[in-house]
Amino acid sequence: MSEEYKVKLEVFEGPLDLLLYLIRKNEVDIYDIPIERITKQYMEYLELMRMLDLEIAGEFLVMAATLMVIKSRTLLPVEDRPELADDDHEEDPRWELIRQLVEYKKFKDVAVHLQKRELELENVFVRHPVEIEAADDSSLDLGELSIFDLINAFNETLKRAAAREDLREIFEERFTVSDKIQWILELLKEKATVFFSRLFERAATRTEIVVTFLALLELIRMKQLRVRQSEHFGEIEIIRAVT
Repeated sequence: MSEEYKVKLEVFEGPLDLLLYLIRKNEVDIYDIPIERITKQYMEYLELMRMLDLEIAGEFLVMAATLMVIKSRTLLPVEDRPELADDDHEEDPRWELIRQLVEYKKFKDVAVHLQKRELELENVFVRHPVEIEAADDSSLDLGELSIFDLINAFNETLKRAAAREDLREIFEERFTVSDKIQWILELLKEKATVFFSRLFERAATRTEIVVTFLALLELIRMKQLRVRQSEHFGEIEIIRAVT
């Protein structure tokens, strides 16, 4: 699989984006992060990114180390915790991370607002009616569906597959990313929209699941496919891009 070629995505989201994603997914208070649960899930996502040969920036590993340090400090009684440097004597080891997340979220929210305003202002200019594409308010735009949403769906697929007795790695049929790219494109010729889970219904091995997911990422990178959700953390829909 990896000998054919590796899918390289520009993962513009960083470790703070992943943490904010996990906080939303777990529906927890940003000021009261369950550090043990979030750290476990963060490490799980990191492992999935390694499995998929996605390039992981060093800042992801630095954050992983930071989370492990915070986790270890929270397990100690307050009186046994080592003093912090720079005259910072906060009793809660999570506080510095929380401050970073809150500050980052403020800037991110502003950036999203400015991006929406930019799109609104684009509509002020007169355009030919044929070029105007109706907005679909019932789904999230591609820009709002992050790589973490896709990795989360991939992780759930792997977990479901692990429970299936018919999943075998011995004597499995060999697939390449190119094979699966062609298969996905053929599938989308028959149907305008395909659910993410549909791609993996007949996958017989863990390897086939991984290869299929890499093919999907490659098609998204090449802008041949679009992905959307009808609701946050809902079923992902795959749509062939209009050319």
